[in-house]
Amino acid sequence: MVRDREFREDLYYRLNVFPVCLPPLRERKADIPELVEHFVQQFADSMGKTIETIPEETMRVLVRYRWPGNIRELQNYIERGVILSNDGILEPGPLETCEPPEPEIVNPTLEEKIRGEIVAACESAKWRLGGPEGAAARLGLKRTTLFHKMKRLGIARPARRAVGTSFR
Repeated sequence: MVRDREFREDLYYRLNVFPVCLPPLRERKADIPELVEHFVQQFADSMGKTIETIPEETMRVLVRYRWPGNIRELQNYIERGVILSNDGILEPGPLETCEPPEPEIVNPTLEEKIRGEIVAACESAKWRLGGPEGAAARLGLKRTTLFHKMKRLGIARPARRAVGTSFR
């Protein structure tokens, strides 16, 4: 668009005078109920539907979910819920069906196979590397060897989920 002279070359720098940094939705759980209500109203109005009730359990599930697709995923999920809803009650369906399936590697490389085996062993050992029930023992490796392989392959323990999330 810059080449077509539709935007100035310095547009980004002109707009970036006061950047607005917004954390992802998973870090703003308190905003989710208000966003859900907004999207329900928006989509119900556009579809000529009346949604009067959002069940408490549905709202609890929505607040607990991590929303890897951020606000766009929430928006699409609520739109689908409004489409599927009848009798004035939001019935969006299960969240699990909204996540894209993991891509299947057709011809994995040796490194990808090793990475998969290490991740599977770590997950089955609940990310404990050492000890008789740890991932290293399951793989027949020393703990230090497993640690170095994980580092070389870029495998890291997933972040722990917050316990005791508060609801509005």
